[in-house]
Amino acid sequence: MAGTSSRSAVTTAGGTGNGAPGRGRTTGRNGKQGPPPPPGRFRRALSTHWYAWTMIAPVVTVITVIIGWPLVRGVYLTFTNANEANVERRIGVNTIEATYEFVGLENYLSVLGGAQFWDRLTWTVVWTVSCVAITFTIGLVLANMLNRRVRGRAIYRMALILPWAIPAFVSIFAWRMLFNERNGILNAALEGGGLSAMTWLTDPFWAKVSVIAVNVWLGVPFMLIAMLGALQSIPAEQYEAAEMDGANAWQRFWNITLPGVRSVSSTVVLLSCIWTFNMFPVIFLLTGGGPAGSTDILVTEAFKLAFQRSPRDFAESATWGVLILLLLVAFALAYRRVLRKQGEVW
Repeated sequence: MAGTSSRSAVTTAGGTGNGAPGRGRTTGRNGKQGPPPPPGRFRRALSTHWYAWTMIAPVVTVITVIIGWPLVRGVYLTFTNANEANVERRIGVNTIEATYEFVGLENYLSVLGGAQFWDRLTWTVVWTVSCVAITFTIGLVLANMLNRRVRGRAIYRMALILPWAIPAFVSIFAWRMLFNERNGILNAALEGGGLSAMTWLTDPFWAKVSVIAVNVWLGVPFMLIAMLGALQSIPAEQYEAAEMDGANAWQRFWNITLPGVRSVSSTVVLLSCIWTFNMFPVIFLLTGGGPAGSTDILVTEAFKLAFQRSPRDFAESATWGVLILLLLVAFALAYRRVLRKQGEVW
């Protein structure tokens, strides 16, 4: 009887016949088993939104294959001395095996220790800040104008959005014709006004001005649409109340418009910075990075290392690519931290 009672007590307290504590349950003061602990956040989200996870699973798989594998491969190449002469290649029916070697952090030390990377980074930052600041300012001003009830507003909107609808390479080639020093319309207009022709694409300073102008022209429609949507979400009653309180146009803009578009503008500014930082087509198609590499940004320099220099240096190009990725991730994290300190939930 005593042995039976002992086994019963152990079974009641532990939840199992062998004296081991019951898994997934808790025991109260009266010896009864309590409810199991709640599932984790991931399991709870998976059980609640299983259909959403099922629908995005193919997309995630494709993105992993298309982006994930090249990224891993690129990071691996940064620790080697791979170039055109030592990678695996085929000549006719013969295959030459790869002979590149692991070199550790040598590529990173070489790139960061040279002046070329820092020169390109400085111009890339100037290019990005200039383009985003000008694009945001023009987009916000035009959005304010089109947010009012003016005659022909639909026509103005269509005309301002048109550059966004045209493929970027078509617009860039059109601007290249406009900037032509001999037959370009801009120089023809200057000479017709008694001024001397400008070396738009062959002078380092004016080449930088030209690429910034073209990128701003391409980016304003996106900023215009985003800011116009943000302005239309601000209740008109706020402006009416401010007018009744005697606020002038500048006070209404500073105290109502800017706070009202902050949530949208913070997102589009971040996206614009990332896009402009990696804006390969404008630089490559308009100036080719010239004259003498003065307009090359980080991505165009990485492209030239991999595809235009001889021998093509895949390891150094991949190193530039990884450094670009790290810079953008660091910027995005810092930007997000600043927004959170300002009370923005993002």
